[in-house]
Amino acid sequence: MKDTMTTTIPQQPTPEQAPDGAPLLQASGVIMRFGGLTAVRDVDLTVNTGEIVGLIGPNGAGKTTFFNCLTGLYVPTEGTVSYRGTVLPPKPHLVTKAGIARTFQNIRLFANMTVLENVLVGRHTRTREGLMSALIRGPGYHRAEARSRARAMELLEFTGLAAKADHLARNLPYGEQRKLEIARALASEPGLLLLDEPTAGMNPQETRATEELVFAVRDQGIAVLVIEHDMRFIFNLCDRVAVLVQGEKLVEGSSEVVQQDERVIAAYLGEPFEAAPAEGQQTTGEQENDR
Repeated sequence: MKDTMTTTIPQQPTPEQAPDGAPLLQASGVIMRFGGLTAVRDVDLTVNTGEIVGLIGPNGAGKTTFFNCLTGLYVPTEGTVSYRGTVLPPKPHLVTKAGIARTFQNIRLFANMTVLENVLVGRHTRTREGLMSALIRGPGYHRAEARSRARAMELLEFTGLAAKADHLARNLPYGEQRKLEIARALASEPGLLLLDEPTAGMNPQETRATEELVFAVRDQGIAVLVIEHDMRFIFNLCDRVAVLVQGEKLVEGSSEVVQQDERVIAAYLGEPFEAAPAEGQQTTGEQENDR
């Protein structure tokens, strides 16, 4: 059963709908090559407003590479990535400004900054004060700073970290560092949140807390796309799941459909899977027997 946290994010803006009912995010024909290696092969994926979509696959399937294509860290060799009907610029800060935020597989906090300061860093795309304002530190600067601090504290309350706002990020337990990354991502007021293995290294209690947090994020109107190796977590969490194998999308559908797909089972077991032959076509074994 999909539970949600009782805490809400105050004053959270409602994300705009994509035009004419189009997907919030649409990746079309994404290919990513590194020299002679093709890491992502012609992948299509959509995420709709208010959805939680999972992206799974064996190690080396190209999941994080695909995430990097979505967020501007990589420029796809071919294909396009659109958000709310507009092709995204290949610059991470512009993708964030457009409304997509992400966390990383390996925690990337500012270890020697406080918990509050880490969240304030995430506000940079939503503040208009420039260098001169920061140097002069006039009334406008102080008002903006107060608004950012108030918003950051709301997000720390939402993620259960408000009591540790003044702690150094490096002193937080592992699970709370993961929560802090989500709080920092939410500080940019995204319409879509991308999570790269948010429960990696967590115990069952921390995993359950993360699941509840993701549901609470979705309940604020923020769509979520998540990479994860914990199958129980992903199948309980997601409305749809897409499976990447060797850079290609093998199958996409509900949790029930994906779990029962023989190709997915074979991919995770490391076994080859041959599709059923078309009518009148011989199988490999039959061909061998005819020789």
